[in-house]
Amino acid sequence: MNQAFIVTKEHRRFTEFANAVRKEKTIGICHGAAGVGKTNSARRYANWDALEPYINAWGPRGDHDAKHYALANRSRTVFYTPEVLCRPKDLMHDIDHWQIKVGICADEHLRSLMPDGEVVRQNDVTRLVELLIIDEAERLTPTALELLRDRHDRTHLAMILIGMPGVDERFRHYPQLYSRLGFSHHYRALGREELLFVLDRHWKRLGRTLDPDDFTDAQAIAAIERITRGNFRLLERLFPQINRVLKINQLDTITDDVIEAAASILVIGN
Repeated sequence: MNQAFIVTKEHRRFTEFANAVRKEKTIGICHGAAGVGKTNSARRYANWDALEPYINAWGPRGDHDAKHYALANRSRTVFYTPEVLCRPKDLMHDIDHWQIKVGICADEHLRSLMPDGEVVRQNDVTRLVELLIIDEAERLTPTALELLRDRHDRTHLAMILIGMPGVDERFRHYPQLYSRLGFSHHYRALGREELLFVLDRHWKRLGRTLDPDDFTDAQAIAAIERITRGNFRLLERLFPQINRVLKINQLDTITDDVIEAAASILVIGN
């Protein structure tokens, strides 16, 4: 992610949910509208923005390895997004690949903690991975869901399936999977207080200070609240355009007119 991650209440709730699923070794569902932050929270939990490129560039080891080994051991999590029309066989092959790579990294970290000269290797490094998070769960076919249920039953691998509202109702049609669901988490849009918290961070990134008691700032906040309705993704897309409008017009103040001009550039659905 290009910008610093903003820890919101919803992200903390997701972390608590993921920890519970992982501890109980069960299957959980996370559902919520598009753009509220589900994927960002899951990638953050799995340290995936750091681990994914590191694993994809697998090769000769270097001095930066220890940091990634520690991240893998801390999260013990694989984050995976299936392709559209992904074949079940390819899905399981990809998951095996990521489990092995993350397991190797966690194993290397554990070995680094051993006394000098003592080397203890895991017989199966995939056992070090405790949680599998699958984004875009609507893409999973009935066969893929059955394979995942079987993997959970055989290895006790905890799983989180992330999808749009209604994905939990869809899984009711698969009794064997649904009976194993332990937790369901509704990821909500930003509330008023959280929106102000996030906006304060964005104002600071632009070198400005947000004052909700200031009339101009209050108008700007109201405009953003109306346009985004607390949607985190829209906020992230809106502020680069706000910065662009400020620079082009050589303005110093973020007003509701600036926000309307920035929003007119974006494609924002109803």
